Amino acid sequence: MWKRFRDVIIGVIIGIILAGGVLITFAEEDKILKNPEIKELLPFSPSELWLIKQARIIMETYYVEPPENIKEEEILYGAIEGMVKSWGDPYTRFVDPKELENEEIEMEGEYGGLGIYIGQRDGRTLIISPIEDTPAERAGVKPMDEIVKIGDEVIYGWDQDKVVKNLRGEPGTKVTIWVRREDHEGLIKFEITRELIQIHTVRHEMLDKFGYIRIIQFNQKTKKEFMDALNDVISKGAKGIVLDLRNNPGGLLDACIGVADLLIDDGVIVSTKGRFERANEVYYGTPGRMTDSPIVVLVNEGSASASEILAGALKDHKRATIMGKKTFGKGSVQTLFYLPDASGIFVTIAKYYTPNGTVIDKKGLEPNVVVEGEFQKDHTKDVQLKRALEELNKLTLQEVKP
Repeated sequence: MWKRFRDVIIGVIIGIILAGGVLITFAEEDKILKNPEIKELLPFSPSELWLIKQARIIMETYYVEPPENIKEEEILYGAIEGMVKSWGDPYTRFVDPKELENEEIEMEGEYGGLGIYIGQRDGRTLIISPIEDTPAERAGVKPMDEIVKIGDEVIYGWDQDKVVKNLRGEPGTKVTIWVRREDHEGLIKFEITRELIQIHTVRHEMLDKFGYIRIIQFNQKTKKEFMDALNDVISKGAKGIVLDLRNNPGGLLDACIGVADLLIDDGVIVSTKGRFERANEVYYGTPGRMTDSPIVVLVNEGSASASEILAGALKDHKRATIMGKKTFGKGSVQTLFYLPDASGIFVTIAKYYTPNGTVIDKKGLEPNVVVEGEFQKDHTKDVQLKRALEELNKLTLQEVKP
């Protein structure tokens, strides 16, 4: 009892000594901080800065490791990350220089990992979709699976960057994930070997008299790849098109608009609305389109962001029948703001609206025709694809009636 009382007294005395020393410094600094020109540049009020300073002094004094073992940039980045997180948006996030470099590598289409896209809701990490022909897809991971554990660690409350860091790694290394799946009792365990993920965005083939085009995601190559695929099926006499956007997690807005412009004659493709002028944009199609053939678009809960925008534009223009299941509902615009030290902040600056003004974010896009089922590599087992082909048959028969 005496030992505990003694430790408390010693702590109080040290705290008073420290506070006294810092108060003298603060009094000197207070004159500077009250300068109107300097005050305008400060990220916080003098009293708030004083709280931060007190917190740092406590950590440097009492933390078990000496202060020289703590990296200054880690303290700074931790403070910025905490501030950005306080906005409560999983897509608004701070990335340090190394993380940003890794993300730029991913945009180039190659990285070591599992091949999944993730999103976050209410502290939970959800798989938006596995990328086709990657370790995650081959293992059997599905859209809307919730990652509960990575290895032995429960990840509830982890930010998205931390989850991504733990999932990625050198090709050939293994990682174990545990997921919760709706209508499945208990957690499902997946032990997956990481690979070099190389992303191909468009695949196509003829299915009898119809063209089947699957867009896996949207990147800088997608419009050209889609145009080539569309030209190929048209040259082979396609009477209609199945555009498969299932498990497509999105990607670049420009690529999505480029594809929509090839299929829509003109008019609004998508608009964005935010708090400042730069965030308010309306994107239009140009007159003319590559084909007048009927189109059926397949979507599911793994269709997100740019794929939802494309499906929404085709739906509102009555250019296609949207079929499948309700989409994911990721309809917000992120812009990367670079900081002077090569770190950056991805900030949600606006929300997407379909041509008819429908909000996608957190709501998703409702298909014209609901069809249960899942994407299957084997077309003969793909119930949704079969239904899409039946719909195209009906549409082409209507066109040839006298």
